[in-house]
Amino acid sequence: MNFTRVNGVVIHHEVCGTVGKPVLVFSNSLGTDFRIWDDVVQRLEADYRIVLYDKRGHGLSEVTPQPYALTDHVDDLAALLDHLDITGATIVGLSVGGMIAQGLAARWPHLVSRLILCDTGHKIGHDDLWNCRIEAVNEKGIAAIADGILERWFTPSFRAPENAAFTGYTAMLTRTTVDGYAGTCSALRDADLTESTRALKLPTLCIVGDQDGSTPPDLVRELAGLVEGARLKIVKDAGHLPCIEQPEATAALIADFLRETTPDA
Repeated sequence: MNFTRVNGVVIHHEVCGTVGKPVLVFSNSLGTDFRIWDDVVQRLEADYRIVLYDKRGHGLSEVTPQPYALTDHVDDLAALLDHLDITGATIVGLSVGGMIAQGLAARWPHLVSRLILCDTGHKIGHDDLWNCRIEAVNEKGIAAIADGILERWFTPSFRAPENAAFTGYTAMLTRTTVDGYAGTCSALRDADLTESTRALKLPTLCIVGDQDGSTPPDLVRELAGLVEGARLKIVKDAGHLPCIEQPEATAALIADFLRETTPDA
């Protein structure tokens, strides 16, 4: 395990894959840690150098008091990449991780060569939604709202009681710190990246599960429409986390996009 203090916070991260290969950086969703990418990473690590990290308040990274701003998360990632001496990476971001990726490309363009935006948007939700969620989590804990979140994350078949993986990912969600979860809800509430994302000029792939209840396909299609030349791919039989439900299809989409957008590939 690797821990580094950057931007005033200790970030848990891992670097794996093949030395000397192009760099992929994975940024995970609200209420998860970087283990959600495990089944995707194992399909890509022979051909890429891979950086995984837990954003502040999640996984094994340090918890800071809420609220957070999206720029906190963006600057944390920028500082981590600077620490690792990485520029020109492909950033793969899911949900809030996708917003972090967009923000990083706009704020620190030398760090980003391509974007892969999974199940995310330029603006997610509205003030009332996030304020209600923040209040509920602060008063009752994440477990009190977990069922509704999990229904949006996963398809009915994945949520079957006999599926041990579903039990495990439920634990991942409910064990997220209150400050980390509610703080990041504040960041989502206050972030509107419409104009900065519209100005981006870099190869971009947008991916969404066909049954995503958190950032539905229409929202991701709208996001893809903001970036000139962006591609949209819909993953069948997946909810908000296709990297978990359909890792083979997700990894194949990532690999195909990277091959097609690499000069002289």
